[in-house]
This record gives sequence, structure tokens and C-alpha cells, in this order.
Amino acid sequence: MKLTNDLITAALKRVALPDGGDLISRDLIRAIQIDGSAVRFVIEAPTPEAAQAMGAVREAAQAAVAAVPGVDSVQVALTAHGPAAKPSTPPPSLKIGGHPKPQDGPTKPSGVQRILAIGSGKGGVGKSTVSSNLAVALAKQGRKVGLLDADIYGPSQPRMMGVNKRPASPDGKTIIPLHAHGVTLMSIGFMMEEGKAVVWRGPMLMGALQQMLGQVQWGELDVLLVDLPPGTGDVQLTLCTKSELTGAIVVSTPQDVALIDARKALDMFKTLKTPVLGLIENMSMFVCPDCGAQHEIFGTGGVAAEAQKMGVPLLGALPIDLETRLAGDNGTPVAAGDGPMAQAYARIAKGLIDGGMA
Repeated sequence: MKLTNDLITAALKRVALPDGGDLISRDLIRAIQIDGSAVRFVIEAPTPEAAQAMGAVREAAQAAVAAVPGVDSVQVALTAHGPAAKPSTPPPSLKIGGHPKPQDGPTKPSGVQRILAIGSGKGGVGKSTVSSNLAVALAKQGRKVGLLDADIYGPSQPRMMGVNKRPASPDGKTIIPLHAHGVTLMSIGFMMEEGKAVVWRGPMLMGALQQMLGQVQWGELDVLLVDLPPGTGDVQLTLCTKSELTGAIVVSTPQDVALIDARKALDMFKTLKTPVLGLIENMSMFVCPDCGAQHEIFGTGGVAAEAQKMGVPLLGALPIDLETRLAGDNGTPVAAGDGPMAQAYARIAKGLIDGGMA
């Protein structure tokens, strides 16, 4: 029997925690890696104090995975994400938005090694889907990943990542981010009632982005992915000029109408002196689940030709896929599984890691 993440996850679901739930339902498992018959994974406790009390849980997890047919060796690391002190009095109200604060120059959150902007020239090309799945794919390969949903008017990461609660704040200024699928998360959507519109002018947008970058306790991250809104507006300008961006990735579909706007995004990053690390072609084809025939609904090769013209890598081509849509709507990105789409995102993630970009 071939070892898969699903088999390992099923075994870990049987490891109960003393205070209720199991390792999977409590989202404590990170970076499952399978190398032949060898399995490695990380148990990430919410606090150092909790980690100290989980020695027996670690041993139970190791035994559970070792019992899976085909597993010869198991390595388990037990870590803590960080302190989770509970204030004795209700914390002050945390407000997002407002005019940005003056700063001397571009900055980067403490502990964050790289910031990658994921943009597109227009909406509807699947940029947010790519962002969430790429974040999960990078986390599965052992990277410490953050995902900032910077689409203030249309935040979608709370739904796609399956998180729907308000972040904590011990002092009304510092923001404690949320976590799902091994990824550290922040979105304006966590701060707003679902379905309520954000009606802000440009300065409010810039202030909110500055807060979500600078006031969030991101912790130690290898890479922070920023899911940008469509277009070339205030949020993009603020991110590129006020933060130390490693570079940008542009997502587009193959047809000419999408590429017209993608070129504008590419020109914006060039104007703002932000290096474009590569392009991703989304919805590149449709494979019929009944007959297996391949249909190029939006044309073919447009993004690849644009990447070649610009002299930047084509990081990957992703088909239009029903499973991807269903997984995103259900709050568990398809990259968290083991199917063909998860493998496609894993290849893009590996390319970014091998290229030193993540």
C-alpha cells in the first residue's frame, strides 16, 4: 500500500488530547513528509507550557503512525507556536482602518524572511484560490508560512481557509493572527460581519494594510504571501512602496482579455521597482471527468508566451477543476489533500523553495 497524507492523517485522528479533541481536529499537525517508508511530521502546541505537557501525546502519535502498514520509521518534532497569555480583564477594542502612520521607509514585519505579493490585473482569474492553495502547499513542505488577505473590499480567505472568528488583541493594538492548515492568517474579513460591505476611501485602505502588516504578531515566517486585490490601486501602491517586498507573482488566465490586464499589473510592478518572480497560468484547460478529453476553454499558452516575452519563469499551469472549487467553498484548500491538483500546487511550491523565493 502506498503511503499518503490521508493515511497518516487518519492515524493521527485517533490520537486523543487530554482536554478534548484530537491532533487533527485541533489543527496541531504541521509539515507531514513521506519519504518512502519514512514519515516525519511536527506537532505544534499553542504555547510552550502546553508543549511541555504533551510528551505522552507525542509518543502516542509516533506509535499510531508507526502502526500504519508500510511505515518503517517515524520522526516526530514537538514545538510551540508561541505564548498564548490570557488577559485577566477584557482587552481594549481593536479597530482596523484609519489614516496610515508616517514611516521612514519600507519595512518588514519582525521575524518574516520574505514577502511575496500575489497579484492580477483583473478579478475572476482565481488569484485568491491560488494564494490559499500555494500557502498550504508551502506549509506541507515544511515552510513556515503566513497569508495576508489584502483584498479589503472582497476578502475571501476566511471562507477558503475555513476560519471564521475575530483575532484576539491583548492591548487594542497588537493583533494575534489565526491559524489553519499549517498557515498563519490575517484578513479584514475576520474583523467584519459576513456580508457587510467595507465602504472606505483610499487612506482607510492604506491604514488597514499598514496595521495588518505591522501590528500582527506574525512570528517567525519563512515567507508571507499577500493576496492582493485585483487591479493597480491604493493597496498595491502601499504594499510596494511601504514594505520590503521580495517580489511579486502574477496570476492570469490564458485568454487575451485577461492578459491585457495582467500586462498592466506587470507594468505596475516594474514601475514600482518590484521584481516579478514569475507567472502562473490558471484555468489553463479543462479535463472532462467522464471521457478524459482536454478542452482549452480560455485558449492556451497565452501566459507562457507572456512569461517568455518578459524573460521571467512560468511557475506553473493549473487546470480549471471542480474539486478545487468545492474544496475552497468548504474551507479546506485542495492543496491540503493528495490528488492531482494538490500535486500541481506542490510542484509550484517546490519550485519557489528551490529557487530561494520561499
